[in-house]
Amino acid sequence: MSFAAILSASRASGDSPAGLRASLYFAGQTLVEYQARQAAQAGADRIMILVSTITPALSQAVDRLSADGIAVALVRDMVSMVRDAPRDSDVLLVADGAIVAQAHYDGIGAAQGNAMLVTDDSRASAPFERIDAGQRWAGLARISPDLLFGTLDMIGDWDLALTLVRTGVQRGARRVTVPQDDLLEGRVALVESQAQADLVAQAVTAAGSSRAHARGGIEHYLLAPLARIVSPPLMRMQVPALQVRIAAIALGAVALVPIELGWPLTGFCLLLGALLLSEISDRLGDLALRTPLMGWFAFCAPVLVLAAMVFAGGTTLAADLALLLGILMVADRWGRTAAARPWMIFTPGTALLLLILTGFVGMMAQGFRVAILLAIASVGTILLRKRN
Repeated sequence: MSFAAILSASRASGDSPAGLRASLYFAGQTLVEYQARQAAQAGADRIMILVSTITPALSQAVDRLSADGIAVALVRDMVSMVRDAPRDSDVLLVADGAIVAQAHYDGIGAAQGNAMLVTDDSRASAPFERIDAGQRWAGLARISPDLLFGTLDMIGDWDLALTLVRTGVQRGARRVTVPQDDLLEGRVALVESQAQADLVAQAVTAAGSSRAHARGGIEHYLLAPLARIVSPPLMRMQVPALQVRIAAIALGAVALVPIELGWPLTGFCLLLGALLLSEISDRLGDLALRTPLMGWFAFCAPVLVLAAMVFAGGTTLAADLALLLGILMVADRWGRTAAARPWMIFTPGTALLLLILTGFVGMMAQGFRVAILLAIASVGTILLRKRN
């Protein structure tokens, strides 16, 4: 069953009364933007951000979310909320400044009826709102339409999120208790300042993302593990994924120069670095919960690898190899490799490594022949292997 999400974005941060918790920098974006992506990943089909004032940071976050196909709107008052809130589906409520692991978003999103994420009262849970003598609200709740609109009909100056939670408690909403380890390790937290957000981001990026798309060949066995090591520090240094991908394309273009000058091994090594940068860019996007790139921009660095093979080979065999690898590259990225195991997929990176190894022993021409045979075998495996 589909549901909407309401995110609160009105409380001031601990760094400055003029700043908002929702505008704190987290995982390569604003905190509220990260929350919206988590809600969308859990199944929310529309996002409403409840604000007191519309700031440039919030407006830019909405623009970025909309560009990624996430339906999002800023709501400034209860009249707009009554108009925009769905009357036929539940709402996922997210607390202002709450960082919650994606598994909890998925669990609450899949719940039926009123449900809320709670934590036992302890020193670690002190920042969260107390709901009774023994528990506190951990920042997520699923609210039914009747509870939502019954609360919206109340009169007075109140905090919508907390009022909904308290009403849910009074109506006996099902409680899902967070393990204390999640609190201690930063998988569930309430941040009020940039320092706290940076500290929690370390725990989130260290845990990684489950959204990483499949890869085959060397990209799976070598480049992806290296990207998983390098990406968290880059994320904490606020390096954008777009800049890393541009660097990958630039390095790939530079690598064509030594190939044209007759130094193919130098160029191929640089191209291997370009593929690694491209993989790091993908990983940064995964950590930020951004939609994986599937368009032409994602293929720029690998296409430069294919062009380099054609230039270095200088034969129709090299051109045929590039065409086969291009087909495999698209199938790999678009997830159309059937049930083929990663080692069965002959990728541009795998071919590049093979040519580097054969080039070092003076047998690059034979390397091209072996590569095209492996590419044909890989295409045959994808076409003929049965799906599980």
